[in-house]
Amino acid sequence: MQKAIYTTVGIDELLAHVQALKGAGARFVQMHAERCVDDGSYRLVYTFINVRAAQEQIARDGNYAIENLVVEGIDQYQEIPSISSYYPAVFPFENEAHDLFGLAVTDMQIDFKGFFYQVSTAEPMSVITPEVKAAREKAMKVRAAAEAKARKAAAEKAAAATAAAGEGAAGAGDAAGASIQPAAAAGSDAQHDDAAAKAALKAAEMEAKLAAMDPEKAAKVRAALAAKAARDKQKEEA
Repeated sequence: MQKAIYTTVGIDELLAHVQALKGAGARFVQMHAERCVDDGSYRLVYTFINVRAAQEQIARDGNYAIENLVVEGIDQYQEIPSISSYYPAVFPFENEAHDLFGLAVTDMQIDFKGFFYQVSTAEPMSVITPEVKAAREKAMKVRAAAEAKARKAAAEKAAAATAAAGEGAAGAGDAAGASIQPAAAAGSDAQHDDAAAKAALKAAEMEAKLAAMDPEKAAKVRAALAAKAARDKQKEEA
C-alpha cells in the first residue's frame, strides 16, 4: 500500500528540495503542470519515490510513500528552473509543460541550445505567439552564426600560429625567437574574436528571453539593461 506526501515549496526553494531528495536516494517518477481555473496561474507537481525509506517501510509494514513537491502560483512569464541537472528523466515532462502551457523552463541540461521546438497555434498546443516564435528562431540563427564564426576564427588563427612557428623553427637564433611574436599576436586576436562571439551569444539569448516576456515587463528589463550599460561605460571612461 502506498500513501502520498505533498510538500508545497516556493519556486526559489525547488532546487534545494530536489537536491536533498537526490542526496537521500530518491528516484524521480513524474512531473506535471496544471492551470488553476480560479486565477489562471499554474501549478507544478514533482513526484519522487524515496527508495531507501520505501525499502525500510515495505520491510516493516508493506507500505511506502510517494513524495511530491508542489509549486503553486506560477504566472505565464515566470522562469522555472529545470531539475534536469539532478534528474535528466524530467526532460519530456518539462518539455510538455512548455508545449501545453508555454511555461518558461530554464537551464535545461539537454543540448537544445536553450530553446524548444516552437509552434504558433493557440493553447492547449502552445501559447507562443507567431511574433515570439519568429524572435526565438532569429535568436537561434544568430547564436549558430556566432558559434560558426568563432570556430572558423579559432581554426584560422591556430593555423597561422602553427605556420609562423614552423617558419621560425626552420631559421636560427634571432629568427626563431622572432617567430614567437606572430603566434602570440594570432592568439590575442583569437581571444578577441572568442570574446566577441560570446558577447553575441549572450545578447541573442537575452533577446529571446525578452521576446517571451510580457511587453511591459520586457520594456522595464530593457531600460534596466541600458542603464547598467551606461554605468559600465562611465566606469571604463573614468
